[in-house]
Amino acid sequence: MSQTVVERKVAVAKKAPKVKQRKQSSFMWMYIPALSFVSLFIIYPFLNGIKITFTDWNGFSQGYNWVGLEQYKRMFSDPTTWLVVKNTLLYGIGSTVFQTVIGLLYALLLNQSIKLKAFTRTIVYLPVIISPLIMGYIWYFFFAYQGGALNDLLIFLGFEPINALGNASFNPWIIVLVNTYQFVGIAMIIYLAGLQSISKDYYEAAVIDGASAFAQFKKITLPLLAPAITINVVLNVIGGLKLFDVIISLTGGGPGNASQSMSTFMYSLYFRRQDAGYAATQGVLMATIILIISLVALIYFKRKEVEA
Repeated sequence: MSQTVVERKVAVAKKAPKVKQRKQSSFMWMYIPALSFVSLFIIYPFLNGIKITFTDWNGFSQGYNWVGLEQYKRMFSDPTTWLVVKNTLLYGIGSTVFQTVIGLLYALLLNQSIKLKAFTRTIVYLPVIISPLIMGYIWYFFFAYQGGALNDLLIFLGFEPINALGNASFNPWIIVLVNTYQFVGIAMIIYLAGLQSISKDYYEAAVIDGASAFAQFKKITLPLLAPAITINVVLNVIGGLKLFDVIISLTGGGPGNASQSMSTFMYSLYFRRQDAGYAATQGVLMATIILIISLVALIYFKRKEVEA
């Protein structure tokens, strides 16, 4: 009798890996719809875009000519390319720095027991739900030279009006400001979630050891917020590097190309100049820059999480 039981257990043990393998294979079939969707709407268009970079296609005609690497040579010799790359890096890195710092300050403040805490959180997060295109128009009516709220206030106070949006060296920073204002609420929410997951036992032990508030922030809060910092930095970098809507509605990329990002420059090349081959080449450069910067940021901050 005991031998029969042992034989059954052995048979079950032999069948277990096969059953597990069948379950895994059945789960693999569930990936197919998602992979098909990604392949159809992301991978194929991207590969087709790379193909277009080797042509002179205008974006509308049925035919085109193969030009080899001419579009890439043109891109790297075009001074506008380096201007829009510089602006794109400013929007990506500048917005990330401001949103990370300001979002963390908001989160630290609103994690305390203060009055109107829920109301303040709502006010800070509210701009996130507004379309970036609409947000750009709202701020346009604030900074506009004729009839803008800022200049109306300056004139009322006895000062000369300023053409903030027409200043080529200043208006890219206005775009960074507007983008930060709109999306700092997301950073705040992520940091709040991270702060509320930190056990109070750490702070109680630090107080017993005589640690100052700054020492608690440096030794406890920052290391344990490392995952939240990683998420915020990567999301903000990607969002800032592909900034488009707010630029279109706020400055239109002007004056000239002073505030163009790579996204708006591609839009201009394709729809205004009907230069789809060159626009696709700019798109490949933009995708490469976003991929490299986001991967570097992700790897760097993931290592910081491990060290913490």
